[in-house]
Amino acid sequence: MNYHIETKCIQEGYQPKNGEPRVLPIVQSTTYKYDSSEHVGRLFDLAEEGFFYTRLANPTVDCVEKKIAALEGGIGAMCTSSGQAASLIAVINICNAGDHMIAAGTIYGGTINLFAVTLKKLGIEVTFVDPDAPVEAIKKEIRENTKLIFAETIANPALVIVDIEKLASIAHESGIPLIIDNTFATPMNCRPIEFGADIVVHSTSKYMDGHAVALGGVIVDSGNFNWDNGKFPGLSTPDDSYHGMVYTSDCGKAAFIVKARVQLMRDLGAAPAPNNAFLLNLGLETLHLRMERHCSNAQKVAEYLENHEKIAWVNYPGLKSNKYYELAKKYLPKGSCGVISYGVKGGRDVAVKLMDSLKLAAIVVHVADARTSILHPASTTHRQLSDQQLMECGIGPDLIRMSIGIEHVEDIIADLEQGLAQL
Repeated sequence: MNYHIETKCIQEGYQPKNGEPRVLPIVQSTTYKYDSSEHVGRLFDLAEEGFFYTRLANPTVDCVEKKIAALEGGIGAMCTSSGQAASLIAVINICNAGDHMIAAGTIYGGTINLFAVTLKKLGIEVTFVDPDAPVEAIKKEIRENTKLIFAETIANPALVIVDIEKLASIAHESGIPLIIDNTFATPMNCRPIEFGADIVVHSTSKYMDGHAVALGGVIVDSGNFNWDNGKFPGLSTPDDSYHGMVYTSDCGKAAFIVKARVQLMRDLGAAPAPNNAFLLNLGLETLHLRMERHCSNAQKVAEYLENHEKIAWVNYPGLKSNKYYELAKKYLPKGSCGVISYGVKGGRDVAVKLMDSLKLAAIVVHVADARTSILHPASTTHRQLSDQQLMECGIGPDLIRMSIGIEHVEDIIADLEQGLAQL
């Protein structure tokens, strides 16, 4: 049956047989026993499905991968040890030294560092572009050696909504794939593959886990991109490190995700622990319920703040006054996410006082879990920057980021009310 996505959150991935555990078991083993060398050989040749080492595949992790692929509408997925590992592997599965890529300049700062600093050391050059720029302006940045475009559905923490169809059209016209980080939206609110994205990545540490207990990431392959177009020899010519396999001919539509696993996960070892996959699966089972509450709570909090005399501005895509309101209606009709940002009148010192005055909202660096949290970047994660430097990177000295949890919204607003009353 073709179940609704809410049902897939619970039912996909693990299908117990007669007498087997009803709940996905934790297979906490690095290795697996077989009765013959011939059987193991077939596993290494990918002629038969099975498990031989948990760095490459594990029964618990495998079930979670199948579930996430079903949620995103992909043909396959590979879990990783973190969201950063997912982004890294997704890119270097395509790019080699001497290649070039394009990324939205609004993406998460950690990913910007990964691309601009670490990938540069590997010989991969990145050009950051304004995702809101006209089509022709972005096209001008594409070179002969450009291999992909990378963006986030909802930028963290700028909350820029990217026009996925626009970027997909630009990418495909040039014969390159579009990779979308869908962490903040989750497949409950947006499925980028339906809008032309070729690869989707997530930091599963955020809403997918939902409880801030397990680091993780995932790469989902749409199976839609033609890797045999002359631009991607790593996928369309023999891989001497894996029996001379030619991924495009031997693996068909699954070429990308198979190469990511048997070549890069084999060599980099950024595999998730089976116990973390088990915890992630528990989070996925309630993802549809939590995202609905995160978004409804955030909408009410954003509306409350927008009408408060002590608040200078509010950034949330669900507000009609927001620059991305129309794009959000197109790509995120069920809601965007639970993260909002706003400025307090009076600047840096007043913002710090508000953050310190809240009782329900905890001061943490993390976002996107069940509990409401708050952070003032200028006095914490970005405290080494001057006010001018803060403005240059899009973080004003008055900016407060709140990750709205799934508590009763009146309690969240009451906490803000008592904090703002002290200013």
